[in-house]
Amino acid sequence: MNKRSILLAITLAALTSAAQAQTPKQHYNAETKRIATRYAEDKKLCAEESESSARMQCLRDAKSEFNKSNAQAKANYKSSGSAKAEANCADCGRVTSVVEGEKKGEGGAVGMIAGGVAGALLGNQVGSGGGRKLATVAGAAGGAYAGKKVEEHARSTKQWTVNVEFEDGKHNSYTFDQDPGMSKGDPVKRSDGGIVRR
Repeated sequence: MNKRSILLAITLAALTSAAQAQTPKQHYNAETKRIATRYAEDKKLCAEESESSARMQCLRDAKSEFNKSNAQAKANYKSSGSAKAEANCADCGRVTSVVEGEKKGEGGAVGMIAGGVAGALLGNQVGSGGGRKLATVAGAAGGAYAGKKVEEHARSTKQWTVNVEFEDGKHNSYTFDQDPGMSKGDPVKRSDGGIVRR
């Protein structure tokens, strides 16, 4: 065996082991890049043809070979079980952030009535005659509004918003009334209208 044969054998072994180490997606990307490079080289060779008809035929042949090679690479990728697994994980994603906040409570009639009564009593202490009536009405209205806001605040609860980026590039947010125990970078997937850890 001469030096050239040994070098060729080592190169082929290195390429084979590198191809085996690649994921199907990486192999497909490398293959399509190689095909595109070959097509660019073929087009340069075609440009060197002196006759127009030969140049056009050469370009048609190069394009045909390019399309055929791409179709074969795509078929090989689709037939690999990994491509199917990747396609089945369109519901997979990663947490981009978790925001803890407060969910506003609902103000009801109790707060409005209590606030209105308190406001009317305070308003009744101001002024005399017609001014007192006006102050009582204004106090009742202001008190009712304040009472509603106090009740909303008293009924507010914590909530957690989990923002997710999915493998298909889409983003979505999910709200939880209890701490979901997730943090940035956690792998998740869609499940029953929400998300769960993977």
